[in-house]
Amino acid sequence: MAYWLFKTEPQTFSIEDLASRANQTEAWDGVRNYQARNLLRDQVRYGDLVFIYHSSCPQPGIAGIARVVREAYPDYTQFDPESHYYDPKSSEENARWMMVDVQLAEVFAEIVSLKQIKANPALEEMTLVRKGNRLSIQPVTPEHWQILLAMAKRC
Repeated sequence: MAYWLFKTEPQTFSIEDLASRANQTEAWDGVRNYQARNLLRDQVRYGDLVFIYHSSCPQPGIAGIARVVREAYPDYTQFDPESHYYDPKSSEENARWMMVDVQLAEVFAEIVSLKQIKANPALEEMTLVRKGNRLSIQPVTPEHWQILLAMAKRC
């Protein structure tokens, strides 16, 4: 099993939105960065655990945990001309973009804020806090995962 951090803008899709879906499960669509796509396609696997990270909001941070319940498959939004994520260069025969399905595992009682994460010296090598790294899909080491779990206020 591997650990991941998936970023989302809560005004677009939040952990509360995930909680409200049927079976608390949703396709993680809209990834339009090749490096992030490659991680989804080549490394994210069924059963992996994911921190859901709210970004581009007043208090960015980790809101909870999801589990990958379906491995990578073509992101259907790339084929829909009405979608914000439409890609006219993509085709059903040659899909460029992938998505996975995630299911809610836990909502934290409080966000583990980016400020808290940056203040922890044990997390200074975490991809999230390294300068210049803005990937929406990021690996998390088992050590960092455990540190972040210990920081979380869990229900």
